[in-house]
Amino acid sequence: MQYETLAAVDLGSNSFHLQIGRVVDDQIYLLDGLREQVRLGAGLTRDKRIDRATQVRALDALRRFSDRLRGFPDEAVRVVGTNALRVAKNSRQFLAEAKEALGFPIEVIGGREEARLIYLGVAHSLPLSREKRLVMDIGGGSTEFIIGTGVEPELMDSLYMGCVSYSLKYFSDGKIEKSAFKQAELAARSELQTIVKQYTRHGWAGAVGSSGTARSIASIVEANGWSEHGITASGLDKLRTAVLKAGEVERLSLPGMRDDRAAILPGGLAIMCAAFDELGIEHMAVSDAALRQGVLYDLLGRVQQHDMREVTVREFMRRYQVDTAQAGRVAELARRLHLQMGESEHHPHAAQALARAAALHEIGISIAHNGYHKHSAYIIGNADMPGFSRMEQAQLARLVLAHRGKLSKLQDLSPVPGEWELVFCLRLASLFCRSRTEPELPLLGCELTESGFRLLLPASLLEDRPLSAAALADEADEWKSIGLRLELKSLRDSASKAA
Repeated sequence: MQYETLAAVDLGSNSFHLQIGRVVDDQIYLLDGLREQVRLGAGLTRDKRIDRATQVRALDALRRFSDRLRGFPDEAVRVVGTNALRVAKNSRQFLAEAKEALGFPIEVIGGREEARLIYLGVAHSLPLSREKRLVMDIGGGSTEFIIGTGVEPELMDSLYMGCVSYSLKYFSDGKIEKSAFKQAELAARSELQTIVKQYTRHGWAGAVGSSGTARSIASIVEANGWSEHGITASGLDKLRTAVLKAGEVERLSLPGMRDDRAAILPGGLAIMCAAFDELGIEHMAVSDAALRQGVLYDLLGRVQQHDMREVTVREFMRRYQVDTAQAGRVAELARRLHLQMGESEHHPHAAQALARAAALHEIGISIAHNGYHKHSAYIIGNADMPGFSRMEQAQLARLVLAHRGKLSKLQDLSPVPGEWELVFCLRLASLFCRSRTEPELPLLGCELTESGFRLLLPASLLEDRPLSAAALADEADEWKSIGLRLELKSLRDSASKAA
């Protein structure tokens, strides 16, 4: 389906952003945007929980966003959460309230996925070039580094340092002391050491900064005449001197600086200085685009059937040498069973999750056949999977883990609504495709019942397949162990074929 307008919401550790764009062919023209400085990262307590006052502030902001998004279909809006929601121990509780306030589902994305989306947004804002670019984005709780060519990222990393977290850690009392600034720089340089060698070897022709910290620093150094355009190493030195001379956040009053950036400028500046020193950057251009624009372009790809998630699934199948014929058989039979349940209306994205789980359920065989489903689930749950949110990866991992073996393990993994049905379809498809050589898939039907599931199959099927009959008996016992019933109902062959 085509949409004339798309919307992206970025729940950052410092600010929440809403961006709306108009779609024209393969381009997005920005129409409207809203920004709310929530400081979600500053609301993290020592035990990594978002305090209630910050939650209330965030929910109020989301209700205002909700008013602007009224009338948008779910498929035309994508909402992503970043570092603060990645690390918060109570993010699940907050996200439930946040979804209700906003009216749209929220995805928490991993650091490298955030980096990929940032690069996508920045790349679309710059002239086409065959030269490699380094993109740096200092957020509230993390900083992303990407090297790419054109719109394709090549290296992506997310480091655990941000303008909010560093300002709170090293300048919490509002004082900007030279010793504290040096500590912040050293900490940032230590983080950067993990990527410097690889990035320097890969090389780049130009550096680009994105998001609030880069734009704020550029605005200050340009307004003070320390740089004609963008951020320079000499301009950074002059800004560091001016910030240290002020001595306190309250005394920071620099041309080009917004008042609401003062409290988090020292931490962001320390990270930028460290990056310039460690990576040998002399000049950095600044882009107006950031994560939210990348989310818009990624969403455009999804609605135009160019979904990065499908690219990732194919790449994983290739990397782990999946038997594509077997994956296809399992996927097709699982799809048929799920379709007969009629659950697609209630869980529209379930069919996609089922297809991806079927495609990837055997990737763990490349590690060991014994317990391969556990290896498959571990890879899916922990690998970098471009295009997928953390919740999507977690769901895929649960489905793959549950496609064989004990079902009780899924009870401990907080399955989402509709997930038991997906597990049932994947397990039954895997069971009936076990021989891996069937020229035709068996004629099966299934229904949801009040107590579980009903499987409809020809009477002769179990007579011809004693191994499948024994496996089905075990399967019925397994569902019974978690309080659900698997009922088998025989059909005459002719009736099955007619159906």
